[in-house]
Amino acid sequence: MDFRLTDEQRQLQETARTFARRELPEAAAVCEKTATPPSHDLVKRYAEMGFLGVNIPEAYGGLGLGNLEALLIVEEFAKISSAMAFPVFESCVGPVRAIEHFGSDTLKRRVIPAVCRGEAVVAIAMSEPDAGSALTDLRTRAVSKDGKVTINGMKRWCSGGGHAEGYLVYCRLSDDPGARGIGAVYVEKDTPGMTFGPQESLMGFRGVPSCDIFFDDAVVPEDNIVVPAGGFKKLMEAFDLERCGNATMALGQASGALEDIVAYVQDRKQFGKPIVEFQAVQLRLAEMQMRVEAARLLIHRVACNTEYGLPSILDSSVAKCYANEIAREVTGSALQLMGAYGYSAEFAMERRMRDAWGWGIAGGAIDIQKVNIASAMVGRRFDQRR
Repeated sequence: MDFRLTDEQRQLQETARTFARRELPEAAAVCEKTATPPSHDLVKRYAEMGFLGVNIPEAYGGLGLGNLEALLIVEEFAKISSAMAFPVFESCVGPVRAIEHFGSDTLKRRVIPAVCRGEAVVAIAMSEPDAGSALTDLRTRAVSKDGKVTINGMKRWCSGGGHAEGYLVYCRLSDDPGARGIGAVYVEKDTPGMTFGPQESLMGFRGVPSCDIFFDDAVVPEDNIVVPAGGFKKLMEAFDLERCGNATMALGQASGALEDIVAYVQDRKQFGKPIVEFQAVQLRLAEMQMRVEAARLLIHRVACNTEYGLPSILDSSVAKCYANEIAREVTGSALQLMGAYGYSAEFAMERRMRDAWGWGIAGGAIDIQKVNIASAMVGRRFDQRR
């Protein structure tokens, strides 16, 4: 068992780090101030550098590398900001991968190369007003007839909502109750009958759009069915990979905070000496380092194991849950060490902490991950409705 990155992986990581530190901080500040996503020109630049679809097969325009390589890039971009990393996240571990695994060949060739070229973002539309953690209670309905699929319903908390060019919509494709009736359909942004609500104003995630989506007899070709009714298990297996991306986005907030605070405590002076000379600061730094390293190892374990298939719900939930929790703790500790400077919007630390809290809600809340972990440990599902 070798925990070292290969020379090629280290080179890719360094390339991403250099690019992110040189070209993204100014754009991140604009996204934070205006609550708008990265510009199309910047996303095209990502594509030119090979940062989109890193783990997508070359046949569809990707680099054909592994999930670990993709997550190395996600972390380096997330160290700058969640908004800067979001296009990479969506292209490598988002719903594009579900389309790659389960979609028709024509749908794959229509959608995936455009994502890798930086011409499209694909978002996931899962949650509804009454179906978040209780996802199998979703009501959005899709009826297939005469080669077309008609969709009616509503989605909420869609990251990328109103901005992405396409959406993987979880919906009911049959009258079967619970998970048995659920599948997923790909819907383009300009589909008649599909409309968007106003953009949400969130505590964090500024520059990552989010809004309600409404379907009123929205019609798409039958070929846009990615997973038919009864394929809910497949969808959640693919979503386990997205959990690894979520974990890495959280890790980026923590590891970025750690890098910043290590520099800060060596420069900041109080009582006539750098504050790193105080034992209390040293202990806090050591605790932060241990948590960041542990989260990274859990995520990398999942990424390496996914080379043999999609990740297990146990491994992905453990990695996501731990990374989500330590990101909140590490960013909070870093903010405390910076004092008033950490609390000031002039510095990135308060943004990191706000985003860290968001990643512990998005993609399955922390407590739900713990239920998943317990379920996997004992080998059965727990019915929360009883």
